[in-house]
Amino acid sequence: MRRAVLLATLVTASPAVAQSSDAWKPPTLTTTRYDEDWSTLADPAQRTGHWTEQFTYIPIGTDSYVSTGLELRLRNEKYHNTLWGGGAAPNDGYLWLRAMPYADLHVGRVRAFVEPIAAYAIGVRPSNSPIDQTRIDLLQGFVDVRLGEAHTGEQDATGLTLRAGRQMLSLGTERLVGTRYGPNVPLAFDGFRALASLGGATLSLIAARPVEPGLGSFDDRRSRTRALWGAYGAVKRARSGVDLYYLGYRNTQASFGGVKARELRHSVGARWFGNGTSWHWNIEGVAQFGRFAGGSIGAWTLGSEVGRHFPKVRFAPDVQLRLDYASGDNAPNDHHLGTFNALFPKGKYFGELSPVGPYNLINLNPQISATLGKGVTASLAGMAYWRASLADGVYDIPGHLLRAPGASRARFIGKEIEATLAWQATRELSFSASLSAFAPGGFIRETGSARTITMLGLESDFRF
Repeated sequence: MRRAVLLATLVTASPAVAQSSDAWKPPTLTTTRYDEDWSTLADPAQRTGHWTEQFTYIPIGTDSYVSTGLELRLRNEKYHNTLWGGGAAPNDGYLWLRAMPYADLHVGRVRAFVEPIAAYAIGVRPSNSPIDQTRIDLLQGFVDVRLGEAHTGEQDATGLTLRAGRQMLSLGTERLVGTRYGPNVPLAFDGFRALASLGGATLSLIAARPVEPGLGSFDDRRSRTRALWGAYGAVKRARSGVDLYYLGYRNTQASFGGVKARELRHSVGARWFGNGTSWHWNIEGVAQFGRFAGGSIGAWTLGSEVGRHFPKVRFAPDVQLRLDYASGDNAPNDHHLGTFNALFPKGKYFGELSPVGPYNLINLNPQISATLGKGVTASLAGMAYWRASLADGVYDIPGHLLRAPGASRARFIGKEIEATLAWQATRELSFSASLSAFAPGGFIRETGSARTITMLGLESDFRF
């Protein structure tokens, strides 16, 4: 099966065309796809002759063009002892298949963006979930109008863009609002967005509801129980930047500590990030307040990533240390909820194997990555996890309670090691592999099954 996965993608690829050092460089492909600007190809002098240019820029008249693209992804994951041996199917291996073509029409200052998805899963036990398979549906579909200087990319726009429809959202490093790109079915929102930009500063105003995928075709629907709104501002300079934001969240069927009730939560956050000659950093803090089940909410998180790059050393290693703290609830019966809520975080939060999520958690994560040459990169990471509060349990990435605290006074959840290897074969085609193991700590051993989780992941991607 694994060989079939690799060969199926390989036959669809074409070799990249060599470019001179002073040739126009294409925009970086993103997970959302709508913030890629291919309009530079309107100038024939900027074309390199690469075969994808005939698809990424198609003129259809004066001041009008269409950009198209495609992602084909096949991913095989094989688990042993899922949820430390306590899952419904502890030993599971399955194949994810995903195709996401898009078309981006520009007519003057009006734009229409459409991206359908075909997502299927083979072999998931005991059954597929909505993030495994949605069959054929609309992932993104929106219309926007640009006022002021017209640019496609949000980061380079000057003026105001008004957008309505179905769209993926990626805010900052996706600590609170992300695309859920790692699993087979990404996360989208139905709603409205206003994007203003001037002189390197951007402001995004959002009012939306998450889309809940169904297991059949054309049955994805926006949530009736959850809503998101807020403002996200960013100021970027040559080597550093600052984000400031407010996000409001409502869930009429929230569940914490076995209590199901209405949750109204406000998040106020700040992020400072940068990339110097050798050092790079990303530090973010969030405070939360609101109401749950007639009581108050008071929670917070602080995340930090600090690393150093050694470009003159063989293989140009990059060493990084990550430390995260997400608060938990200290007293379940005091009508005050202290558990941090990550809202809509990225799908594989701490790595390819991420059985625990950023709730009631302390995480220490050193890692090293290296460039081996000819498009090959490798990384090795270690993770250690502790409960922030002994009165609260352990949660998964979506925020579901995996293990209640019970009578355990153990803080240590477990330790993990993960190795990855990736090969960018051509501009469009890449392959990757990961091997992960999560050994349970005292808390897991005292509250249920406690076997070591292992996961092997193999992936091939074709994107343009």
